[in-house]
Amino acid sequence: MYPVIKRFLRYLDVERDVSPHTLKGYREDLESLAVYLSDDSGKPPAPGGIDPLDLRQYISDLHEAGYARTSISRRLASLRSFFRFAQREGIVDSNPAKPLRNPRKQRQLPHFMTSDEVERLLLAPDSHQRMGARDLAILETMYSTGVRVSELVGLNLADVELEEGVARVRGKGKRERYAPLGSFAVGAIRGWLEHRHEEELGRDDAIFVNRLGSRLSTRSVGRMLEKYLAKAGLDRRTTPHTLRHSFATHLLDRGADIRSVQELLGHRSLVTTQVYTHLTTATLRKAYEKAHPRAHDVRN
Repeated sequence: MYPVIKRFLRYLDVERDVSPHTLKGYREDLESLAVYLSDDSGKPPAPGGIDPLDLRQYISDLHEAGYARTSISRRLASLRSFFRFAQREGIVDSNPAKPLRNPRKQRQLPHFMTSDEVERLLLAPDSHQRMGARDLAILETMYSTGVRVSELVGLNLADVELEEGVARVRGKGKRERYAPLGSFAVGAIRGWLEHRHEEELGRDDAIFVNRLGSRLSTRSVGRMLEKYLAKAGLDRRTTPHTLRHSFATHLLDRGADIRSVQELLGHRSLVTTQVYTHLTTATLRKAYEKAHPRAHDVRN
């Protein structure tokens, strides 16, 4: 196997002109496989004697040893390239690495704010000032509805029914949905509309406008949020989308069913919503102790 690895590395160096760093990575990956498959005398099998089962066991052991998914995916890429070269050179009849699939990417849990952090954020704008009233209305609306920032800036005056406490939202793929507005959001929007200049009404139908009366951009909302995060002493990594994550997390944390949250978020697939089901251990334990008939010994 080692002579074929050497030929492959020479091919990468001379014909593909890969970087020394890349060449080193290929060498380490392939030599690792050779060592793994070696017999008691330290001799690895010929490339033609390696089958998909050998490689699956190798990858399985890498998982067991705690290798990161990215590292395993890189090693698989090296093996595919090596055996593809060996097949092209007539060294092997088929590529045993071809049937292997990369490990699934681990879904990152979304960053979200605690209820106390959201409260601190919502106390940051000065609602007695014109722009402060607007900013409070924006933050309250985002947290109340869970809308995407692009959906927020797309809201028009005609989309919001304050008496009914509902907003018509145009989501991805031009799909429309109705999002409930809580009393705090309704009150904040009313406060903003009292500050909004009458002459702006005919300039743009947007409910949230800038100082010149034009529709806000998503970037403007991001900059506004950054200002209040700094003022409230909150995590500066927080983005407008974090409020959407917080909306979903807090609903689920308080007993909302996942399909209702899916509808509120405008997700087409329930799988997308399931990433929010990361309830805290304490919450799960509390629910368990409350509901399970044998959680407590009633005799004590």
